[in-house]
Amino acid sequence: MRLRILAVDDEQEILKLFRSLVEPLGYEVELIQDSREAARRILRQKFDAIFLDAHMPHIDGFELAERIRSSPSNKQVPIAMLTAYDDAETMRKAFRAGVTMFLGKPFSAKKLRGLLRSMRGPMLQERRRYARLPVRITIQCTWGGKTFEAASLNISEGGMLMEPSGGVAVGEGISLQFTLPKIQKAVKPRARNVRKEKPDRMAAQFQTCAPEDQDAIRAYIVAEISG
Repeated sequence: MRLRILAVDDEQEILKLFRSLVEPLGYEVELIQDSREAARRILRQKFDAIFLDAHMPHIDGFELAERIRSSPSNKQVPIAMLTAYDDAETMRKAFRAGVTMFLGKPFSAKKLRGLLRSMRGPMLQERRRYARLPVRITIQCTWGGKTFEAASLNISEGGMLMEPSGGVAVGEGISLQFTLPKIQKAVKPRARNVRKEKPDRMAAQFQTCAPEDQDAIRAYIVAEISG
């Protein structure tokens, strides 16, 4: 699964250069010239990192960074600002808006690749937090003094989608036990039903999870994302 990067700049040549340097490194790149469209896109799509120009018509990079930080899915992504200005006031303003890194214009392949190397760790962490990986395993569920079996549809670091719901109401707590593929350890988190889906599915959000169980879930997700 390739890491996904959004680049926003009103200069088409800058975007073309960015794509030509980044895509060969194995990243999926989406380019947007109009910052208004970028503001709409960040509300609908999830990215692993965002590069944005400081000075653009309509919505500049500072305001766009603030909107990213207040978006539901992208509020914690690494944000790199593309700018020809490296004065202290520009940097302070950018940091206040939520920018985490800078890339000076004009940028070289060497500088861009170096920045991507330093961003890769935070990007992978962001991907792990939101990744929902399809997995079909059997789950032993205990709720209300009874036990039933369910099957998972996907899993993330924060929870899993499973069926059937066993009659567990939204907001109710439930104890789970399952073993992940290639992870020879029973995982036993305490979860809560946060959403129901048709026909009879339950979105279980992990509430309490032992450190070793968290490590097991994370190890499975990292192995699947990496390859």
